[in-house]
Amino acid sequence: MVHHGDLATLLRAWRDRLHPAAVGLPAGPGRRAAGIRREELAMLAGISVDYLVRLEQGRAERPSQQVVTALARTLQLSDDERDQLHIAAGVPVPSPTQVPTQVPASVQRLIARLPDVAIGVFAADWSMLSANDAFVSLHDAFPPGRDGNLLWRHFVLGISRLVPDAAETERFERAIVSDVRTATIQYPKDEQLAALVHDLTKRSPAFAKRWSAVEAAHHRTERKIIDHPVVGLITVDCDVLTVEGSGVHIVTQTAEPGTEDASKMDLLRTVGSTALA
Repeated sequence: MVHHGDLATLLRAWRDRLHPAAVGLPAGPGRRAAGIRREELAMLAGISVDYLVRLEQGRAERPSQQVVTALARTLQLSDDERDQLHIAAGVPVPSPTQVPTQVPASVQRLIARLPDVAIGVFAADWSMLSANDAFVSLHDAFPPGRDGNLLWRHFVLGISRLVPDAAETERFERAIVSDVRTATIQYPKDEQLAALVHDLTKRSPAFAKRWSAVEAAHHRTERKIIDHPVVGLITVDCDVLTVEGSGVHIVTQTAEPGTEDASKMDLLRTVGSTALA
């Protein structure tokens, strides 16, 4: 049974307690409450303000799994709180046998406090979970679903702004395929993950070859060149960090201070690639 009143109570309480600075918003004197506004939560979660109002008033129909997941992530809930939200919304609680999609609150604060760094957060299967404005300006937004998975984009769709480099591509492919193999070992009952590997094997000979090789590889700092459609070539240093216990991958990209690359990054971050186009 869906308890809309419980869902409304939880959403309002958790929105009120979330400090604006935790999501990268200014906490100015004009705020009447300590938490974030409805408009801000709706924007960050990718839903309409009207729908959020109806959820908080207990007037909305059962929200989708995607909406509940987005709200839990944006509100920076603990695992227990996330489960409560799912139960109140009448959608299945995430299983420990599935690839986690929750971004730890500490990682979200990291994103909010490092606006100069392009940061993308990915699940253990390399599906995009979150990204800051600098990352989106640099690479464009990743859509939800399969097309937002980094392996699918690389091996099947061929979508990337990176300037090809054979040696760097070799290291990159070995590392991300190794990551996904680790994920299949950790989450053997995740049907979506199994389907992703199956479809990649069928659709991409390059992936199939990597998969059959059964190589273990790790990420390392790489210097990459991005061909941006607005500002041209940008050289960045790329690092991949993994949050132990969650499988979350954090991709950070920075330009060397005082260089033309840094100036281009500043321009993209300040103005946005859409405004420049």
